[in-house]
Amino acid sequence: MVRLTLDLIAKNSNLKPRKEETTSQYLKKITHINFSDRNIDAIDNLSLCKNLSVLYLYDNRISQITNLNFATNLTHLYLQNNYISCIENLRSLKKLEKLYLGGNYIAVIEGLEGLEGLRELHVESQRLPLGEKLLFDPRTLHSLAKSLSILNISNNNIDDIRDLEILENLNQLIAVDNQLLHVKDLEFLLNKLMKLWKMDLNGNPVCLKPKYRDRLILVSKSLEFLDGKEIKKMERQFLINWKASKDAKKISKKKNTNKEDASNSYLSNFETMHHIVPVYYPQVGKPKLVFFSDVQRYLPNGNASLESSQEDNPKVTEETRNLSLKYSESLVTKKGVRKPRLLHNPKENLLEKKESTQP
Repeated sequence: MVRLTLDLIAKNSNLKPRKEETTSQYLKKITHINFSDRNIDAIDNLSLCKNLSVLYLYDNRISQITNLNFATNLTHLYLQNNYISCIENLRSLKKLEKLYLGGNYIAVIEGLEGLEGLRELHVESQRLPLGEKLLFDPRTLHSLAKSLSILNISNNNIDDIRDLEILENLNQLIAVDNQLLHVKDLEFLLNKLMKLWKMDLNGNPVCLKPKYRDRLILVSKSLEFLDGKEIKKMERQFLINWKASKDAKKISKKKNTNKEDASNSYLSNFETMHHIVPVYYPQVGKPKLVFFSDVQRYLPNGNASLESSQEDNPKVTEETRNLSLKYSESLVTKKGVRKPRLLHNPKENLLEKKESTQP
């Protein structure tokens, strides 16, 4: 196996020291080191490379991140496709802006507290045990809340990304080939990430849900690209208009339903209270309709006469007559049928009935 040492760097560097320069002076000038795909399994003490800003160590066999505390000027670190299982020993890299850790064995995104300048984090395609998913340490997310703008978490068996709501300045989220299922979870997240303009969720089950794209476009005003496809102004405006029309119809339908319920309730209560029964008496000549109210139920004694009821409860009788007349007028609509005439005296009603049956 191969260790990354100062001698190895000096021998393989594209820069050549001047005749008067020592190795130490030469190493201090180096800003970029590229030892990708060189079977390197460990990083030695590189403290002389104080101006190092970009380090390429992808496609190697590194299992631990060590000996980088010296690199206080490092801005880009490429460690993808190694054997790293834990993110560690990076807190002194205060100027680090881009960190590439895809294709390793990392199960938890952690150990990035203090990296307040980190703008890009790439942790896609971790080689996890079957059934496990990539997790996020809340402390790390909180530390990256204001700085992180690009996050790649693709192909990590993730089924929930609502914890990412804290990343207030995130503008690009790549989470393809995961296990995201619910549109509501994405709507929740988009309501929080007000600066997100690009999101790619291709390969997730949620992409097959009805109205998936429409719902996400409607909930986010900042989103410009979804799943690799541009969101045009015409598309967004059409969906906004469609939703407004749909909401208006729902409100109108709800109002009409409430009115019908109120009307039906009123009629039901009216009929329950008054027990109005229509009675038709055929006769020669013009037909008559006479409506009688069940006044008996108002009487203190069910066997008492109607006359005694009128004397004892004139107000109830008068109210019943008025309601009976109104109800009969609403029911009689056929042409040629005269509106009924309700006589004030029940005895007169009976007399009129008897006269109408005589030849």
